[in-house]
Amino acid sequence: EYMGEERDFDGRMYVFERALKGDFALVKAWKADRFGNLVYRHTARNFNPCVATAGKITIAEVEEVVDFIPPDQIHTPGVYVNRIVCPPPYEKKIERRTLSFATESTQEAKSADHSNLTPRDRIVRRAALELQDGMACNLGIGLPTFLPNHVPEGVHLVLQSENGLLGVGPYPLEAEVDADLINAGKETVTFTPESSIFSSDESFAMIRGTHMDITILGGLQVNYRGDLANWIIPGQMVRGMGGAMDLVASGAKVVLIMEHTAKGMPKIMEECTLPLTGKGVVSRIITDLCVFDIGANGLTLVEHAPGVSTHEIAAKTACHFHISPHLKVMDFA
Repeated sequence: EYMGEERDFDGRMYVFERALKGDFALVKAWKADRFGNLVYRHTARNFNPCVATAGKITIAEVEEVVDFIPPDQIHTPGVYVNRIVCPPPYEKKIERRTLSFATESTQEAKSADHSNLTPRDRIVRRAALELQDGMACNLGIGLPTFLPNHVPEGVHLVLQSENGLLGVGPYPLEAEVDADLINAGKETVTFTPESSIFSSDESFAMIRGTHMDITILGGLQVNYRGDLANWIIPGQMVRGMGGAMDLVASGAKVVLIMEHTAKGMPKIMEECTLPLTGKGVVSRIITDLCVFDIGANGLTLVEHAPGVSTHEIAAKTACHFHISPHLKVMDFA
C-alpha cells in the first residue's frame, strides 16, 4: 500500500501526498461573463474556486451570464473555465431552513428557570460562557451552531464557519432568509458588521495558521486523555469527514460539547472504540450533566448541572476522574 513521504516540521510529523487532478471539475457560480470569469455569491463560494482549478476540464453552472465582470470582482479567472451552463431560473433549495424567533427579550431569557432547559439547551448555554471578549472562534456542525444565539452581553467575538464565513450572525428571521448564506451545518444564518466571505481553502488556512483562539465541536466519543472520535461510525454513511482533523490539530483550545450518553451508553471512555479524529486534543468537555477539564492527570470534574450528583456522573462515565476541590454548579448564558 502506497504511503507518502513523511517529514518533521517543528516537531510534528506530516505525510506528503500527490494532489489529485480530476478529468472534470463541476462548479456552481452566481455569474459568468463572456470571457468565462466567474463570481460566487456569499457562502456559496465554499470550495468552488479551488475546485475550478483542479480539473482538466472545468464546467461551471451559473445563474446569469453577463457581458462583463469588473476585474476586482472576479473570483475565478476565465482561463480555468472550459464550459458554461446556464439553465432556466429555478428555486434554490434550502437544506436546513433555520429561523430565529424573537419571542422573548434577552432579560427574560437570562432570568428563565434553567432547571427547565432541555439537555441540549443546557449544553449550548453553558458552552456559550466559554466565549470571551475578542476571541476568534470556530464552530463545528451540530450543537455548536446554536451558540451565536447565546453570546453573553458585552462579549464581542468573531465566529468562523469553515465553509468560508468569518463573522457568523444569529439565525435569520423569515424575511432575512438567503439560500446563499449558510453555515457549515447548512443552516441559514446572517451577517454581522465585521463579516467577511472567502473560499473554504482560505478558511482552513486560517485554521491551520493558528488564527482561531478556540474551537467548539461535537463528538461521538472522547477518552480521559483527550483523544477524540467524531467523524465516522464504521458501517454508517458519512457525507464527508469535514474539517475536524484540521481544527483539533490547529493549536487552538478545543472544547467538546455533547450529550453525556448515547442510547444509555457512555461517550466518555477509558479508550475510544471509534476511529480517532485526533489524539490528546480536547482540553474541556461540556455535557448535559457536567464539565470536565483534561490535563496531565486525566479528567477532573469541575462543574455539575443543577440537580445532578457526582454519583450519577460516575455511573454514566466509563473511566476514572478526579473531583476538583472547587467543584461548583454549572452557570448558563
